[in-house]
Amino acid sequence: MPQTVPPFAELLAGCQRSAAHLETRDVYGVAEEDADFAAWRTGRTYSLEDRSSWWNGFHDAVADAVSRGVVLRRARVVSEPVSEYIRYEHSCTPQNLAAGEDVRWLPRRLASDLLLPGNDLWIFDDRLIRFSLFSGDGRFVQDVMEDTPDVVKRHAEAFEAVWQRAIPHADYVI
Repeated sequence: MPQTVPPFAELLAGCQRSAAHLETRDVYGVAEEDADFAAWRTGRTYSLEDRSSWWNGFHDAVADAVSRGVVLRRARVVSEPVSEYIRYEHSCTPQNLAAGEDVRWLPRRLASDLLLPGNDLWIFDDRLIRFSLFSGDGRFVQDVMEDTPDVVKRHAEAFEAVWQRAIPHADYVI
């Protein structure tokens, strides 16, 4: 039976305490980001002061959750030297921070002894996971929900291990 996965904003709106995002890919080919990535490749940058040029519904959802007391953390496990796409993500991360996320980076070489999930994920209130599945070229395939307590617990522990070792965005230089 096909699974209906609620939109991210709806899942975040239902959060009361925490949302944790783990990213493990060096390349993404997400259609919604294609135009921004292409523009970045030609030298376009955004000014944080000009929020109207970059703020979007994702930032609204994050800012709303943070204003309700939800702690949002994002950890990115990356290969070094970083890919062009990770350079792009790094340059856009101040937007995530402005919305209220805390972001850290973990070089893959420092993660060899950690057990990492096979897919990117969001963990909501340590009770629900939204796995994001991608194709080999980084294109989004689908989201899958998981709420089995043991599975959620193991993934939350894996995220915490990455988070404890990861480098705060302000200190991670590319």
